[in-house]
Amino acid sequence: MSAAPVTVIGLGPMGQAMSRTLLRAGHQVTVWNRTPSRADDLVAAGARLAASPAEAVAASELIILSLTDYQAMWDVLADVGASLTGRTLTNLSSDTPDKTREAANWASSHGASFVTGGVMVPAPMVGTDLAYIYYSGDQRGFEAHRNTLAHLGDPRFLGDDPGLAQLMYQANLDVFLTTLAGCAHAIALAGSAGIAAEMFLPGVMQLIAAIPDMIAPGGTVALGARIDAGEHPGTGSNNIMMGATADHILATTESADIDTALPKVVQTLYRRAIDDGHGTDGWTRTIDAIRARKAST
Repeated sequence: MSAAPVTVIGLGPMGQAMSRTLLRAGHQVTVWNRTPSRADDLVAAGARLAASPAEAVAASELIILSLTDYQAMWDVLADVGASLTGRTLTNLSSDTPDKTREAANWASSHGASFVTGGVMVPAPMVGTDLAYIYYSGDQRGFEAHRNTLAHLGDPRFLGDDPGLAQLMYQANLDVFLTTLAGCAHAIALAGSAGIAAEMFLPGVMQLIAAIPDMIAPGGTVALGARIDAGEHPGTGSNNIMMGATADHILATTESADIDTALPKVVQTLYRRAIDDGHGTDGWTRTIDAIRARKAST
């Protein structure tokens, strides 16, 4: 049985990586992009360039979208209408959970199945053993194309709420971007004393690699279970100790005369936990401080 045809709309780095991966897997791939020249290498590799979004949609039952945001989907597919009936739209673009739910309703109104996804690796890693993608939405549509989507990365289905995959994606990127911001701030802080990034970064990467063992010696699943149970043991280190460290980082930043916004945010979390009477609890108690902020707005 030959591999099912697939359409990919949007040929930025991620869309191109997905298209190449599907071509290597033996799929007939139809592509469309506002700037047709972005498809040149893919066409040379065997893809078919559609002349319009309508032609791209008509070519396959599975339509994969890799666009700037969800508004771009509505812009591109605005005139496609009834031709979406019976097809599965799998939107791997980034946006908010609310936008994905709105998109699912829109797709349903046109007779289409809607699946949202969050690709958890950069474009060069698509299709490798390290790639994984969160999905949610119409389970029947997802299951019908699971084998095709698995070529892109390990498919992890979260449920029928189309917003869940997007929320999981954004939560993971919350960690990613915050980590990058911490690295950038630390490089600037070290640089204020003349320490070159070339010298500083290897040690920081060693620290980052060791964090799982530091914060979850019994494993991340066990740590998550304790958090879910409301258990925040302060053995080893507690919020008073961590808060003092946050104070020292901020004071060092101020004396170095560099931006203090990031360390002030971190200091605030520990101060809230301590002020709420949880100074001897562990760092995970700051999660409650964050939730309390939501409750007070």
